Amino acid sequence: MAQAEKHAFQTEVKQLLHLVIHALYSNRDIFLRELISNASDALDKLRFEALSNDALYEGDKELAIRVSYDPEARTITVEDNGIGMSRDEVIENIGTIANSGTKKFLEQLSGDQARDSALIGQFGVGFYSAFIVADKVTLETRRAGAPKEEGVRWESDGQGEYTLETIEKSGKGTRISLHLKEDAKEFLDGHRLRQIIHTYSDHIAFPILMPKEEFKDGKPVITDEWEQVNKATALWLEPRSKLKDEDYINFYKQTFHDFEAPLTWLHNRVEGTLEYTSLFYIPKVPPFDLYDRERRYGVKLYVKRVFIMDDAEHLLPTYLRFVRGIIDSNDLPLNVSREILQDNQVVRKIHSASTKRILDHLSKLAKEDADKYATFWDAFGNVLKEGVVEDFSNREKIASLLRFASTHNDTPEQRVSLDDYIERMQPDQEAIYYIVADSYQAAKNSPHLEIFRKKGIEVLLLYDRIDEWLVAHLNEYAGKPLKSVAQADIEPPENEAISEEEKKAADELIERLQKVLAERVEAVRTTARLTDSPACVVPPKNGLSPHMIQMLKQMGQEPPKQKPVLEINPAHPLIKKLENLSDEEKLKLWGEILLDQAELAEGVQPEDPAGFVKRLNSVLADAL
Repeated sequence: MAQAEKHAFQTEVKQLLHLVIHALYSNRDIFLRELISNASDALDKLRFEALSNDALYEGDKELAIRVSYDPEARTITVEDNGIGMSRDEVIENIGTIANSGTKKFLEQLSGDQARDSALIGQFGVGFYSAFIVADKVTLETRRAGAPKEEGVRWESDGQGEYTLETIEKSGKGTRISLHLKEDAKEFLDGHRLRQIIHTYSDHIAFPILMPKEEFKDGKPVITDEWEQVNKATALWLEPRSKLKDEDYINFYKQTFHDFEAPLTWLHNRVEGTLEYTSLFYIPKVPPFDLYDRERRYGVKLYVKRVFIMDDAEHLLPTYLRFVRGIIDSNDLPLNVSREILQDNQVVRKIHSASTKRILDHLSKLAKEDADKYATFWDAFGNVLKEGVVEDFSNREKIASLLRFASTHNDTPEQRVSLDDYIERMQPDQEAIYYIVADSYQAAKNSPHLEIFRKKGIEVLLLYDRIDEWLVAHLNEYAGKPLKSVAQADIEPPENEAISEEEKKAADELIERLQKVLAERVEAVRTTARLTDSPACVVPPKNGLSPHMIQMLKQMGQEPPKQKPVLEINPAHPLIKKLENLSDEEKLKLWGEILLDQAELAEGVQPEDPAGFVKRLNSVLADAL
C-alpha cells in the first residue's frame, strides 16, 4: 500500500470550504440530500456506461445506496456501488473545482445566508456540504472495471489540505464516511436519518437502504439486516392524480439542487405516434449564469427510465434555458448520442411539442395568476425575448407573453402586454408606438414622447439590452405595425399648426443651421413631435438608432459612419430667438449646443466633451 500523500486544496476550494463550514447552510439536514444525490448520479452513470460494457457491473447489478451510522464511532457512512472514481478523477472532482464558474460563485455571495446557500447547488459542489456536520471526511472509491488494487482513499478535515493514498478496494463504487462534529450528534439517530431521506430523497430512482433497528429496553439496536427506506419510483412516471404539490416540490429541490420551491411546473404523458413523459419546472430564482448561452441546460434525458444525459440542449430551444425538467422517451435508442440527438426526427417532434406546451403554460399562468407571472417576468423575461428573434414559428405566441413599461403607468414595475396596449389604443391609432433607451428614466423623459403625451397616445418604454434586436424582428403584432416614436410622423393638434409666416422663418433658419452644422448632421428639419423641447435628433433614413450605436461600441464593434438628423421645434422660444440671430458665428455656437443637448437627451455622450463644456461656458458668460 502506497504512503498517504498530502495535497493542498485549490484556493477557491479553501474559500468555499470556509464558507460552507462557517457561514452557509442554515438547514444542516441537506448534507445527506447532497451526498445521496451524488451517489444516485454515480449509479446512473454506471448504468449508462454498462449499456456498451456489461462487465462494468462486475457481477453486481443490484444498484443501491446504503446509509448507515455508528453512535460509538460517531460516524455516518453513505455508500454506493456505482461508477466510482479513479485517482485522477478524485483529484479533479474533489481536490480542485474545475468548474470555470467557481469564481463567479464566490463573487455572487452576498452575506444573505439563505440566498448564498441556494447558490451552492447550482455549482455542483454539494460534496463539500459534508463539512457542515463533519470535522473529518474519508472517501474510499474504485472505478468500475479497474483492478481492486487501484482503489483510492481521500481524507480531509476541511482545513486546507487533504491526503491521498492507493488502497485495495474489493467492490466498485464510493464510500463516504463522516466523522461528526460534537454539535452534530443529533444525526446519529436512525429515525432522524430516515426522516431526512423521506423529505429530500424519497423519489431517488434507486433503493436507499438502511440497517433495520430493533428496540430493546426502549432503545434502538442496529441489526445486520438492511431495509429500503425510500419509494425508489420515478416520480415523473406516477399518475398526476396520485401526486401532491409537496411531492413535486421535494423532487424538484432534490433533483435540481434548489433551496427555493419552483414557481410552477407542468407534467404530461404523451401517447400515440410518440410515447414520452415530460416534467418541466420553472424556477422562482434565476441561476447566476442565466445569460451564458453556452451554459449547461436543465433538461435531463431518460430513455425507458435509463438516465442518458443531463444537459440535453436539443430538447428545448435556447431561449427556454431557464426551464428545469425531465423527458423520458420510449422511442429513442438507449445508446443515443449527442450527434444522434442533433438530427433525429423524434427529438425534433419532442422539441416542438415541449416548446409549445411550455409557452401555453406560461400563457395560462399570465391569465390566471398575474402576480406569479410578474415574478416569472422579473426573473426570465429578458431571456424569453430572445425567442422573438430565434423562433419564427412561435413568434406571435412569445410576443403575447412579453411585458413592457409604458407611459400610461407610473413605475417600471407596472407593465403592459401588447394585447392590453391594443385594447386601449385610440380609435384612429394605427400603430403600436415604442421608444428604446439606455434606462427607464431616459426613455420616460425623452423629448420624443412630448407630442404623444399631449395627444394621450400610449408609448411602450423599452430599455433592456436586447430590446433593439427585439423590435428589429417584431415588425408587427396582431396586424398592428410597431413604430419607433423617433421615426414615426404624427400630426400636431389642429390648433397648434404653425402659420405660413412661421414656416418661412423656420425654413430660413434650417438653411442656415444646415450650413453651419454640415460636418455633424445629415440634415436639419422642423418636427411636430416636440412641444416642450427646442430640438431632438433622429436617425437618418435606414440608419441605426443612437442606442444601437452605443451598444455596438460597448461590444467592441465599430458602427457604420452616420450623421443624425436634427429636428427643431419652430414654436419654441429658443428657436424663435435663433431666427432673429444675424451673427453666423454665434448661430454656429448655439446650433452646436442645441445638437449637443439633443444628443445628450438620447443618451449619446459628446465625442468632444471639452468642446461641449467650452461652448456652454461661452453662452453662460454672455448670458451673465
